[in-house]
Amino acid sequence: MSEHSFATRAIHSGQRPDPTTGAIIPPIYQASTHVQDGIGGFRDGYEYNRAGNPTRSSLEVQLAALEGGVNALSFASGLAAEDALLRGILKPGDHVVLGNDVYGGTYRLLTKVLAPWGVETSTVELSELDDVRAAIRPSTRIVWVETPSNPLLKIVDIAAVVEVAHAAGAVVVVDNTFASPALQQPLALGADLVVHSTTKYLGGHSDVLGGAVVFGDDRFYEQIKFQQFAVGAVSAPLDAWLTTRGIKTLAVRVRQHGENAQAIAEWAAARPEFAQVFYPGLASHPGHEIAARQMSGFGGMLSLALAAGPAAARAFAESTRLFQLAESLGGVESLIGYPSDMTHASVRGTALEVPENVVRLSVGIEDVSDLIADLEQAVAGIR
Repeated sequence: MSEHSFATRAIHSGQRPDPTTGAIIPPIYQASTHVQDGIGGFRDGYEYNRAGNPTRSSLEVQLAALEGGVNALSFASGLAAEDALLRGILKPGDHVVLGNDVYGGTYRLLTKVLAPWGVETSTVELSELDDVRAAIRPSTRIVWVETPSNPLLKIVDIAAVVEVAHAAGAVVVVDNTFASPALQQPLALGADLVVHSTTKYLGGHSDVLGGAVVFGDDRFYEQIKFQQFAVGAVSAPLDAWLTTRGIKTLAVRVRQHGENAQAIAEWAAARPEFAQVFYPGLASHPGHEIAARQMSGFGGMLSLALAAGPAAARAFAESTRLFQLAESLGGVESLIGYPSDMTHASVRGTALEVPENVVRLSVGIEDVSDLIADLEQAVAGIR
């Protein structure tokens, strides 16, 4: 299947018609356990749902195919995937280098959950390679990259960071949630592992929670899989099936998300109400050239800084009609959020604090003229 294009792999990888009935869509194996042919006689390796499930296995094949990986694991949430990855690789005393615009939940996991276990963390501007080199210590085990970042859409040169990290013996993990594999292939750029909140663009319909780890090679597969099995944060069969269904339309959805976001970014860039537009598809974005080189499109996420300040930003976020005020992103419907008090409340008062005049848009696939009209009326209401 690897010889086929991305859109074809998204539809067919891991998806075999049911051998009994010929159903074109594989069934949901809604089972908690599997009958054994004698003690230890597992059928196709399945024994208990926490260890493995055919529906989850199909999704994992699909995920690995999309990212160009050798294996994948599917989890109950993106943070469950991150936790298993970090505990599978790190030990007390190890050090992690993070970008200074990383998702608040990732920062919270490392600094509130894993720090008491003995894991140390440093944040750095990952676009400055000298800063990355300076941040790396002998104990640095992981350099964690998020590009585009959440919520300020910073762009990191993955291949360049990989070169620096690998020279120091560190592993590179890329959170590819914002771009999705439809737009960016971190493993092909040298990254070791990719993580996803599959809740977002991969699921694509705001109806399922999930996460994934995709492996560029087999070094860490068994130890992270053991963490998954021992702790049990696995995706349920129905959740895995819904994610698989969403992935099949990923290529066409992401294309429309990107077209709509580009139009909205250009509209906002011409408006005096916005002091800054954070979108890598704009030539004025500091990471535009890198994004154009390592991505096949600029994605459906953008953030806006309101010139009038925090009160205007809050009023704007609460005044849209088609853009629904909600956390999360990547669904077919458009969402608006106020990161300072919503998705990134956990990093208030830290070096990662999001400016209070910033709102974040997850641009859906509605008619873009309707979306712009909605933003127009919201702007008019705060003048």
